[in-house]
Amino acid sequence: MEKTVKEWLDQAKADMKTARDNITLKNYYASVMFSQQVAEKGLKALYIARKQNLPPKTHDLVELCRLTKASETITRTAGRLTIVYLPSHYPGVAPVIPVKFYGLEKAQTHLAEAQEILTWVQKQIK
Repeated sequence: MEKTVKEWLDQAKADMKTARDNITLKNYYASVMFSQQVAEKGLKALYIARKQNLPPKTHDLVELCRLTKASETITRTAGRLTIVYLPSHYPGVAPVIPVKFYGLEKAQTHLAEAQEILTWVQKQIK
């Protein structure tokens, strides 16, 4: 399972780069989408490392935190990223389409949340 954990972490890190790159490109909704994915893949890597099994198919980061026994602080941060999954992907969820809903400030906030979770995950796996 070590290889699988590494693959999930490597993808989370690649998604982090993509989230950063999209801020530079002013694709803020895409940055938010990838920020959520960073946290999801990171938490799933931790799940695999701890349980020696594949994670459940879910986008609920709070549930993944519960399953990995994350701290309250990480769980709160995960909650803020969980709620962006649908509105960053699909029209009709937020008041306007994703490309118009997310700006620089929201993208930077969610990127920082993703980084916080990924850093915590990496410390847990080491």
